[in-house]
Amino acid sequence: MSARRREVADLAASARVVLAELLEEGINSFDPPEPLAPPRVEDPVPPPAQKVGSPPVVRPQTPPPQATVQPASTPEVAASTSSKIIDTEELAARWGPTPTLEAVRNVLGDCRRCGLCECRTQIVFGDGNPNADLLFVGEGPGEQEDLRGLPFVGKAGELLTNMIEKGLGIPRAEVYICNIVKCRPPKNRDPQSAEVKACRVFLDGQIAAVKPKVIVSLGKPAASLLLGRNVAITRERGTWHTYKGIPLMPTLHPAYLLRQYTDKNRRAVWEDLKAAHGRTTGAESA
Repeated sequence: MSARRREVADLAASARVVLAELLEEGINSFDPPEPLAPPRVEDPVPPPAQKVGSPPVVRPQTPPPQATVQPASTPEVAASTSSKIIDTEELAARWGPTPTLEAVRNVLGDCRRCGLCECRTQIVFGDGNPNADLLFVGEGPGEQEDLRGLPFVGKAGELLTNMIEKGLGIPRAEVYICNIVKCRPPKNRDPQSAEVKACRVFLDGQIAAVKPKVIVSLGKPAASLLLGRNVAITRERGTWHTYKGIPLMPTLHPAYLLRQYTDKNRRAVWEDLKAAHGRTTGAESA
């Protein structure tokens, strides 16, 4: 046997003896060793001592870390994500005390005053007679409205049109219809307070331009905005209020009727619309 093989055999025999002793003491497993801590950056390794007369040792310099430069936000994204202060008085001053719908629409422009601009297809301003006696206010555009650029043209809009034309006996084109926000909220959710606040001045401009005899608010969000408080629309509907001196009749939203199409709800909305139309013709008193 060679000297290397004898050395390996001796080591193996010693290992077997140590293992047998450990087993007798009941030790049959070992915890993994603790990982070594990384060297501390603040304790640099000192340079080796230089011999007298030897050239100086030049150590490589570590370049300083480069600062990360964040890409600048585009004006559109920045405008929609930052908290903007909207000067409503300045906006209203642009169209003056006796505005037209065209003037209000021009000031609205390609509006980017809230985050709804990021997901809309187009602005849905309003539709109908600019001198209408009856003005309807909903909450916001839906999918079909966002695609076509007109308010109340989906299933809820078809129902509203039938109530106006077949129920009241007047063409839809003779009334004016708009929403408290002009862009579609994602997944048709209710408009948020910041979105409503950004758009309210334009709703007020539309009302001032049309000068209706009666306003009909459709659903809870529109009624809550115009009444200045959170309302329960099923209890508030059918009662007369005023907004900026104009008689206001809150009623159920046509989309609510589609979900809860009962005789009771249909009769309630019909009574509300009949009362609102009667007020415009002088046939209904306060």
